[in-house]
Amino acid sequence: MSDVPATTKRRWLPRSMASRLYLIIFAGLMLAQGLSFALLYMERMQSATAVMFNTLEHDVGTSVAVIDRLPAAERSRWLNRLERDNYFYILGSGEPGRQLATKRSVYVTQLIAKELGPDFQVYGNTISMSPERYQVHFTLHDGSPLTLQVTPHMKPLASWLPFVFMLQVILLLICTWLAVRLATSPLSTLAAAADAMTPTADGPRVSQEGPTEVARAAKAFNTMQDRIARHLKERLHILAAISHDLQTPITRMRLRVEALDASPEQQRIIDDLHELEHLVREGVAYARSAHGGSEAPVRLDLGAFVESLVFDYQDMGRPVTLTASVTATTTVRAQALRRVLANLIDNAIKYGGGAEVEVLRTMSDTLSVTVSDRGPGIPEDEWEQVLQPFYRRESSRNRDTGGAGLGLAIASQLIVSIGGELRLAHREGGGLQAIITLP
Repeated sequence: MSDVPATTKRRWLPRSMASRLYLIIFAGLMLAQGLSFALLYMERMQSATAVMFNTLEHDVGTSVAVIDRLPAAERSRWLNRLERDNYFYILGSGEPGRQLATKRSVYVTQLIAKELGPDFQVYGNTISMSPERYQVHFTLHDGSPLTLQVTPHMKPLASWLPFVFMLQVILLLICTWLAVRLATSPLSTLAAAADAMTPTADGPRVSQEGPTEVARAAKAFNTMQDRIARHLKERLHILAAISHDLQTPITRMRLRVEALDASPEQQRIIDDLHELEHLVREGVAYARSAHGGSEAPVRLDLGAFVESLVFDYQDMGRPVTLTASVTATTTVRAQALRRVLANLIDNAIKYGGGAEVEVLRTMSDTLSVTVSDRGPGIPEDEWEQVLQPFYRRESSRNRDTGGAGLGLAIASQLIVSIGGELRLAHREGGGLQAIITLP
């Protein structure tokens, strides 16, 4: 078996399905059109050749009979009238030549000899081959020689035929483009809906109009999204129920431990119970973050919103500064965005000693909020992992700091639920940047 990957073997094929369909359909139609044109051209040539031979046979027989009956003095005046596109008559023995060289010239000479009979002593010879030119010789009843010089050629194609062919090619191009567009447009719509799909029940729906296959695929996609949303809601309810059921025994255990005599072992048990409570709360918070809560989106000034949050941190004496801001309005879930920014700022303070926040408008006319720090940063190969739930970098986020590995995961899911994007980047001069992009 060959070790060459399938993608290498098909490298000549276009990448997109629309281009492949266009290439296959157009190539097939052009091949069929070319074969049809070739068959029609061959049939036309055969028909024209048959008609030409039949006309030549009878026309030459009639012309030679007329010349034979004319007085010798009048024969020259009739030669122009008997001349045709492919042949003309010469009074005389013509030019010397060699034996007939082509099947066509032999066939024509035989037809003429059969039409006139043996009395005219018909024979032929080839004068030249480039272009083909041959002569058929006769002997009239008075003994005079007569020569028929033939220069065979077919009439060229009609002048309008190339234009018709080009018009057909253009028509094929248009029809192929329309067919491919109609076939692939639902796939593009489905792909766009899949990219925009959210785990919430209010995610985008695909229109179920169109052909039966498209409607079935759209219905299946919408059903799948509903099932995913229902599954996540069930997970949320399970976590909420577990949290509610666990908090009561945890509280009882803490009260009982606090009633014991003070000792190092008592403090360790209390710390474990606090950590258990924290994990339960963070787990429920992560489940809720997938839905963005029941908060309704509102239109707000993003610059003023972030500035107010930074001032709240500064009032508490926290090292947070607003380095840049723009005045721009957007529609978001305000509480969800506040929680995300608070999470990122808290991380920047905890692991970088301070946070710098800026609000900018990007080149693609979207809004971005960047939270930067001067901490040790995160290696690039871990950027995707730290956005996953329960992933902790032990060197900086261990249990002693209270980290459960859910902070960035919650922030990432909340941003996705409100239609934004969270990504990490290195900061010039050292540190980490968390960049939020909003529509």
